[in-house]
Amino acid sequence: MTYHVLPVGSRVRVTSYGPFREHWGTVRDVHTIAADLEEPFCFYLIAFDNGQRNEPIWFEYSEVELITSSLVPLEAY
Repeated sequence: MTYHVLPVGSRVRVTSYGPFREHWGTVRDVHTIAADLEEPFCFYLIAFDNGQRNEPIWFEYSEVELITSSLVPLEAY
């Protein structure tokens, strides 16, 4: 099975519960852990829009969703 990792520059929305829920931003960095798991475990460094936060914050792959067009090429893993 092929899994997709969001590329740097992707536009995302935070879906996790907490103070950043529903905030939009851009992926600035990606760290992937592929330690014999069924699917890769990723962390995304998100820079928020509109100065909502000065520095980017790390989120797990399950805490963000892609909000750009489906025409954005995803990296296959």
